This record gives sequence, structure tokens and C-alpha cells, in this order.
Amino acid sequence: MAELPPPPTPTLSAIYASYEARQGDGFRAHLGASLIGKSCSRALWYDFRWATPARHPGRILRLFETGQLEEARLVRNLRATGATVMDVDPETGRQFRVSAHGGHFGGSLDAVAIGLLEAPKTWHVVEFKTHSRKSFDQLFTKGVVASKPRHVAQMQVYMHLTGITRALYVAVCKDTDALHIERIHADAQEGARLLEKAGRIIFAQHPPARISEDPAWFECRMCPHHGLCHGEAAAAVTCRSCLHATPVEGGWHCARHDRVLEDADQRRACAAHLFIPDLVPGEVIDAGEDFVAYRMRDGSTWRNDAREPRRPVPC
Repeated sequence: MAELPPPPTPTLSAIYASYEARQGDGFRAHLGASLIGKSCSRALWYDFRWATPARHPGRILRLFETGQLEEARLVRNLRATGATVMDVDPETGRQFRVSAHGGHFGGSLDAVAIGLLEAPKTWHVVEFKTHSRKSFDQLFTKGVVASKPRHVAQMQVYMHLTGITRALYVAVCKDTDALHIERIHADAQEGARLLEKAGRIIFAQHPPARISEDPAWFECRMCPHHGLCHGEAAAAVTCRSCLHATPVEGGWHCARHDRVLEDADQRRACAAHLFIPDLVPGEVIDAGEDFVAYRMRDGSTWRNDAREPRRPVPC
């Protein structure tokens, strides 16, 4: 019988807890370019509509931080080759940002560079990624296009929205510190397709079809929205999960109160919140100005009533 690992010490637990306390509510304000390469559009719609908060344990959050800390080192590595690398926008003092669809889609570039040895006169979007040994070996063997399509999609979006025609993908193996570098050419058709995909998801009133109707499908099993999509888990109560809210240019509009919603408003929702019916595991059997009634999958009925205290969908 294998020995159990020793329990964490109070100090270790406190370190991880400090990361968890700082992670926020798990909702991203926009649909990110780093996510648009996901194969399941329904999962992206759930992301954008804040259906399920993204929560991670402290160890994973620290792992994310390791990737962020590596970026400064990789910038120094590239500059040591003679390249000019800009990791912040001189006009803002922050990372270069791109956006589309009224600010609802976009992302931040790790850097842009010129003077690279492979093509000294060409500007490149620069994307840094850290990998486990297994992931790095697959990348080295198959290349980024075959092994990391989501990373390629992210770079295609950045090139499409900046007008830069090349990207430099710089990967580091966290186990061995080995580096892998590839150049990617812009594909105008692919960039436009990804932008159109983002628009469809952002402005869709209903969630797209599931990638699979089988809850045991590997992509579904690993999805943070699995319980909501295939089961009867409750959607989070935010303005974005409410049937009154609509994405508009530069923000969100509430039809119930006829006003633009600030970010803080969206996160806490109001007492008049009514779930988008697609987020409720049941069939609509009645509705009015302040309520929607459902027949749930188990045969019971449930009334989502704005005049009563908010409560999650019963499981």
C-alpha cells in the first residue's frame, strides 16, 4: 500500500490560502483571446455569461504566477540576442491590449518585437508560455500548430487585431528550463473566423450546442461547467446570468431598469434577477413580468420569482 503524503504544515496551508484569498470572484470582464480557441462554444458562452466562477486552489494559482514571472526573464533573453522587445505600451505604461465587439472581446499581448535574427525587419507579436515536461515534449515533436491550437488561435487574434503579420512563440519547459521557439505567419481568414466566432458567442441570446451530448466525453468531464451543462448544478447569480441583461457597445444594459450596468453591479446582481431560462434545468411552463415558472427534470415545479429573495436553482 502506497504511503500517504504528509499533511501540509500550517505555514504551507497559509501560503496557499493567501493566493486563494486574492483570486477574486472568478469572473473575467471580457471574453479573452486566450480562450477563443476552445473547441466548445457553449463553454465559452458560459464563461462570458459568468455561469460558473473559475476557482482554483492555491497551488494552481501559484503555478499561474510562475508563468507570469517567467515572462520578464524571457524578455531579457530575447533582448540579449539584440532584438528590440517592448513588453509595455509606452503610451499607457501597461501591456499592449487589443479589443473588438464593443470591448467584450480582447486580450493583452506579452510583447511585440523587432530585430529578431530570423527576420530582423519584421515586427512580431510575442507570446510566452510555460509547459510541463509532457506538454513540452509534444510541442517539440509536433510543433505549436498541431499540439497547442488554442495558443495558435490566441496569436492569430493578436495578429489580426494589430495588423502585425508574424508571431514569435517562446515556450519554456518548467522541468528542464529548455526553450522552444517558433515563428507563426498571420492567416487573415483564420483571424476573421475567430473574430466572427467571438461575436456569435458574445451576442447569442441562447447557449450554443454542446460539443457532446455524452457527459462522459473527455472534454466535458474536464470542463468547469460540466455540472451546469450536463447536470443540475446552479448557475451563479450575476447580472450576466439574468434574462434582463444584454451586452452592448462598451458594457452591459439592463432592460428591467433601463440603464447601463457598472462592473460591480454585474457581479452582485439586483433583487429583480431572473435566470436566463437556458440556465435552468427545466421547462418553462409559465411566465410574467416578475417571474418564470419551470417544471424541473425530476417532475417538481419551481418558480423563479423576482419578488422573493434570490436563491440558486435547486439541485
